[in-house]
Amino acid sequence: MTTNIGKDGRALPEGLRERWRDESVGSVWRRPSDWYHPAVDGLAVAVLAGGDPAPAAWELGRARGEHGVGIGEALDDLVCLYRSTGRPTPPLDAVRALNEGWSDAQAALVTTGACVDPETGLPTQQYLAVRLAEAYLCAEQDDVDPAMLHRLVVVDVAAGHVSGLMRAARSAAVGAAMREAFGAGHPMATLGGGVFVALVRTDDDVDARVADLRADVARRCDDVEVRICVRQPARVWVEPLPETHSQAVQRLSHLARPEPWAGIPRPADPADDAQALGAALPPGLLTADLWPYGATGVREDPSRGADAPETDPGEQD
Repeated sequence: MTTNIGKDGRALPEGLRERWRDESVGSVWRRPSDWYHPAVDGLAVAVLAGGDPAPAAWELGRARGEHGVGIGEALDDLVCLYRSTGRPTPPLDAVRALNEGWSDAQAALVTTGACVDPETGLPTQQYLAVRLAEAYLCAEQDDVDPAMLHRLVVVDVAAGHVSGLMRAARSAAVGAAMREAFGAGHPMATLGGGVFVALVRTDDDVDARVADLRADVARRCDDVEVRICVRQPARVWVEPLPETHSQAVQRLSHLARPEPWAGIPRPADPADDAQALGAALPPGLLTADLWPYGATGVREDPSRGADAPETDPGEQD
């Protein structure tokens, strides 16, 4: 395997990192814009040096957990790292360490979670989960299907990597549009990464509210600088509630994605520096049967409602 060597004689992780990123983004990773984190380099260095990968894997697991990446996606990404070096699976110590780091991050989020997001002024995902529990209790008391009483309105305005200032401006604009469309105190939340959700009643003239919301988002994000970091047009859709509260919370987790490693510069695009790619993977190494989601790398989401787009909105920046 070709590696890049620095002036001090130490192997640099760029070549491995870019092969790792290519394979992960091409098969299991949902949003290319938030794959990179400095912990990636730490683990790439450990693998190149043939040392103990556990400490670096723990750091990467914690970083993934803090930024809303699911444990399955994080583990699949780890597998991509080792397969990009010609090894079929990661060592057990690395898997265990990544799991432990991810779990520690999740525990910290539970104990420090706030009720309101400061950028948008909207409630957090945890708060909406509580309001969802109330909706399911209401449906149970009325002995009706929860989907008959409530729906989820989902807004995705993500458009690639966004700087901290532009992210704040975008979040404030969409948060104001959400409050204008549904009213202050209405059950809604920011899920991060330009994704927002509102819980609405089926008898609330949902179509009219969605149309007003889409128009208001476009108006508030019409500023030239803000507009370039907003999906054009903003994607808004409605989906019914799943059968159970736990499924609804899982759906929120699937939709959620915090902003791509806020404040951390992304590495150069591989196309900008051909030498960073290193050696190409051996032909036929990554065959379809090696991947948990088949040749396309697309996960099927049984919780996605009939009104949702065929592809996950987060995958088309």
